[in-house]
Amino acid sequence: MDLRLSKLPDRTPVKMSITVSPELNAALRDYCEVYRRVYPGQKESIADLIPYMLDAFIQSDRGFAKARREMNGPQVGASSGKKD
Repeated sequence: MDLRLSKLPDRTPVKMSITVSPELNAALRDYCEVYRRVYPGQKESIADLIPYMLDAFIQSDRGFAKARREMNGPQVGASSGKKD
């Protein structure tokens, strides 16, 4: 049977620990406070926001996307019509 929605990808979270500078910590705290003001009633923590911030950064980095495609080679089902 075919469904319009394909099988969902693996959504198992991966826990990571990072160390940030005091300046970045302050900026993250400020971002979290601004987020709360923009979206009243939302009580998201810094830890809740960081994965989405990182994802938005990665998705918007065209240089990374190009390098990643080159690194991984052609994908199954991909047909760009040009060869490197």
